[in-house]
Parts: sequence; C-alpha cells; structure tokens
Amino acid sequence: MFISQALAQTAGVETGSPIFGSVLMWGLIIVIFYFLLIRPQNQRMKKHRAMVAAAKRGDTVVTGGGIVGKVIRVKDDEVQVEIADNVRVNVLKSTLSDVRVKGTLKKGN
Repeated sequence: MFISQALAQTAGVETGSPIFGSVLMWGLIIVIFYFLLIRPQNQRMKKHRAMVAAAKRGDTVVTGGGIVGKVIRVKDDEVQVEIADNVRVNVLKSTLSDVRVKGTLKKGN
C-alpha cells in the first residue's frame, strides 16, 4: 500500500508533445517569411502591373533591355516606342521596366 519515494518522483507532470512545439516553430517561420518576403514582393508586382497598364501615348518608357523611348501607339499587349527619329519598335508591355513622367528622360522629373 505504500508507494516508494522513487516511484512517486518519476510520476511527474507531462510537459506536452514535442510535435506541438515543432508545428508552432514552422508556423512562426512561415508567418515571418510571408511578412518579410512574400507580401512586399506581391505589392511591388501589383504596383508595377498598374504602372505598365497605365502607359499611354507620349509617356517615356524604359524596356527591360534598357532602351529608352517615347510611346507612340498603345495596343492590347504591345506598345510602339520611338527610340530615335523615325525609328519605331513594337515592344511587349510585359517587358517594360519603367514608365516615366510624360516627355521626360529622367526618372521623377
């Protein structure tokens, strides 16, 4: 009827499963990645898509290859860009890297 002290000491309180701590750690890592990497990238992509979609005739654009020119005509998924006097090229809208203020060659002016 008597319980020895050694048996009484080993019957302690359970501390919880190690799986819960592991799941909690991975969940925290995913939340940190979302707020530090994924969300800012999605916002940047959304802003870039809106900027490219708003390109209109007369705007100065920069292509992905670094060519700077003036938009002459806007089609559904293409723009016609004049890169020199009487030199016009058709460029896909998706390859535009920057749309600058109308008539300027420097960003933000």
